[in-house]
Amino acid sequence: MTIELIPLGTAEVGLSEPIMMPGCPSGTRAIIEIISVDCRGQRLQAKLKGVAAADWAAVSPAGIGHMDVRFTLETDDGALIYVSYNGRVDLSRGLEGATAYTAPRFETGDDRYAWLNKIQAVGKGVISAGVLRFELYELS
Repeated sequence: MTIELIPLGTAEVGLSEPIMMPGCPSGTRAIIEIISVDCRGQRLQAKLKGVAAADWAAVSPAGIGHMDVRFTLETDDGALIYVSYNGRVDLSRGLEGATAYTAPRFETGDDRYAWLNKIQAVGKGVISAGVLRFELYELS
């Protein structure tokens, strides 16, 4: 059995300056508000809806970030999609140029996008100038 990667498109996620909380039980807590999202692909075109969007990351003493992200998208044709993902990012050399690996999950009640409820996605991205740019794929 092999895994097939089906392109979902790209995503650009605008990030605020992190709120750093050192000394927490899980390491340094870094709360990074998401200020914009732009997803572009053949099957999904959407932008951030609302302001309740952030990564509640924990950073280990070795500089490994454990992502915990949640936000809502609105598609170009008006559907709402809840997105959550976990992942890892190596921050040992700082935020700029860091590579992030994620596993997004989607939830929607809109029949046009019900296929998203059934898939597992993966993404790989790089942080540059306050923007995380991802390539997203559906696993099949």
